[in-house]
Amino acid sequence: MILSLIYQAIIIIILLTFSFGPAFFALINTGIKFGYRTGSFLAMGVVLSDFFLCMLVCFLVYFGMANLLHSSETQTFFAIIGGIILIVFGAFFFKKVPVKTDEAIDIENQLPSPKLMLLKGFFLNLFNPTVWLLWLANVTAISKTLDYSMIKMIAFFSIILGAVLAVELFKVKLAGKIKHYLTPKIMTTVNYITGSALIIFGLILIYNHYFNK
Repeated sequence: MILSLIYQAIIIIILLTFSFGPAFFALINTGIKFGYRTGSFLAMGVVLSDFFLCMLVCFLVYFGMANLLHSSETQTFFAIIGGIILIVFGAFFFKKVPVKTDEAIDIENQLPSPKLMLLKGFFLNLFNPTVWLLWLANVTAISKTLDYSMIKMIAFFSIILGAVLAVELFKVKLAGKIKHYLTPKIMTTVNYITGSALIIFGLILIYNHYFNK
């Protein structure tokens, strides 16, 4: 049982931290542009969102209501709302002008507020239907192994999310290390790639759950 839980924990951590979804691109972009401190708040927002979703699904599974998340109406609703949010977030990356390295500007005055980054990470992850389905699959698979014990599930997934946060912060740290070597032209390209990725994810979500029925 223990080996099975360790194996499943590793798989979940890999899925959450190395899936190339909207949060991944936003996290790397923020780490490159604004450094570790600002990027860490975005990462914490993403993990807080994961924790919220995990606890919600644990609750639904524990009380036998997990079928609510399986309904097509629920998935369509979150897909459309999530798609719109991703498109809006993506559009902002096309408007931002990177700071030039030869300008004598206090970069600290231009950093987004920690609360803003925390909320951005939370909602960017929350309205991604793929994350909902991922947690539904994970909790459903693990709950039987843990005898459907709410305490055991909370303890198990809390440990996992602690590891996920550590990996996310490490990614931000690595991204922040290279920001001093990037020219404004490269940063503009990074912005365009990130914005395009978010817009594409948003359009795919809306198309798959609304137009492609």
